Amino acid sequence: MRVRLRDVAERAGVSPMTVSNVINGNHARVSPDTIERVRRIADELGYVPSASARSLSARSSRLIGLLVPTADEDSLMISPHTMAMVGQIERELRRLGYHLLLRGISDLGEVTEALQSWSLDGAILLGFLDEEVDSLTATTVGGVRVLAVDSYSSNPLTVGPRSDDFAGARLAARHLLDLGHRRIVFAGPAFTGVGVVHERFEGFRQAHAEIGAGWDPRLVETVNTTHADGLRLGRGLLARHPRTTAVFATADILAIGIMHGLTESGARVPDDVSVVGFDDLDLCDYVVPRLTTVSQDIAAKATTAVRMLIDAIEKGTPPTAPVTVDVSLVKRDSTAPAPQQ
Repeated sequence: MRVRLRDVAERAGVSPMTVSNVINGNHARVSPDTIERVRRIADELGYVPSASARSLSARSSRLIGLLVPTADEDSLMISPHTMAMVGQIERELRRLGYHLLLRGISDLGEVTEALQSWSLDGAILLGFLDEEVDSLTATTVGGVRVLAVDSYSSNPLTVGPRSDDFAGARLAARHLLDLGHRRIVFAGPAFTGVGVVHERFEGFRQAHAEIGAGWDPRLVETVNTTHADGLRLGRGLLARHPRTTAVFATADILAIGIMHGLTESGARVPDDVSVVGFDDLDLCDYVVPRLTTVSQDIAAKATTAVRMLIDAIEKGTPPTAPVTVDVSLVKRDSTAPAPQQ
């Protein structure tokens, strides 16, 4: 049988209102002895506060939405990177006493519905295009604090954390260049003049410019960020680019697919073709060869996002500038000196 607040009050010899004040941290009119007694009895009885009751008392739902784009009406766009972010965000919210509501968004117009229908205290946008983030307005978000992760949008309503994508891609390309590679394929999704992939492309090109190495723009391969698409690209990569000795992929899952496709085509990784990814997911250590990649510290990015949002909610101090999370290159077994041609 569920222990009620009234049960705690009767055992402690106080009013239900006093118990409510103690449970919700309103101690101004409650003596220290009473606070200690109520807490002790609540623990002894196994009392668990009602989340809905606490929300009404505090005028806060303690709910944070995590909004993720859907590929269509039936499926979330849950990449391994997104899954890693979801786990880290939920853990940090739970530590701070908040609850996570995961919601797929198939149309940007659903953002308003998601924010309002669940009385969210705030929301984190993960995986949306910058032009989509740009379109959000004060009316769209309806006064709910909103934060976008990995966004280069200039929208002041959505300021959040992002990895140093430019520096990460520069590190990856410079590593390959230092190994003697000069014909390096850049593989990633289509991009515009702003955004995560654009920044990675510019960092990739900057590494070439720094050492005076020319780079052929025909070595761009536009491909979706999935293992299946990477597999298809890898199978035909050397037929399309016979002199290629290395690939930089904008995501680990894509890089791993490319490695598998190269192997199926008869190429050896890294003896014939070196491969570098971006993310540093756990699975980088589970594939053969183990994947060299750019680590973007997903835990730090998720923790930063939660803390920025909760500060905006609890202190009324929304962030005014994005926070850039440092990256590093993790060298494993998928890269080697360029083969002699």
